[in-house]
Amino acid sequence: MNENYFTNAVAIAKDICIKKLKEGDIAVDATMGNGNDTVFLAEIVGQSGKVYAFDIQQDAIKNTQKKIAYKNLFKYVKLINDGHENMDNYISEKVKLVIFNLGYLPKGEHSITTRADTTLIALKKALNLIDKNGVVILVVYYGHEQGKFEKMSLERYVKTLHQKKYNVVKINFINQINSPPMLIIIEKR
Repeated sequence: MNENYFTNAVAIAKDICIKKLKEGDIAVDATMGNGNDTVFLAEIVGQSGKVYAFDIQQDAIKNTQKKIAYKNLFKYVKLINDGHENMDNYISEKVKLVIFNLGYLPKGEHSITTRADTTLIALKKALNLIDKNGVVILVVYYGHEQGKFEKMSLERYVKTLHQKKYNVVKINFINQINSPPMLIIIEKR
């Protein structure tokens, strides 16, 4: 096999999703964006699983609805037009995986970004929602002002997670230009 494994943060995040999720699991796309992760997660968990997807922007909801309709995934995908910091208002069962793609909506309004304060609230709630051996994946885009602050806040917080309860990994691409996204992966023990 001649394929590179460490090409970018999104590829690694997707590989973790494939390894952690199985048919029938419950997953959360905490930052729906254009729906790519929502569809990806839904295809893994299948009709016996469920995906909750959150976004505050109507454009994100519309873009994702189109992709879900095209793939006929509506029965087991719940699109929620609310901030990820409110995920516990919609989800009561344990979940296997929560993924965040932080930053702004690609091809959307760049002034609307995820923010450290709401992302930290959402992360804490995600950690409560994930089941044993479950995972929270944060793809942190920090090439903008809010992103730099969000990155620092997340790094500071995850260092405080108890090592007997969580495995925490950070992956940085240190030889790539233009602030490549960083990955933070938290696995519940």
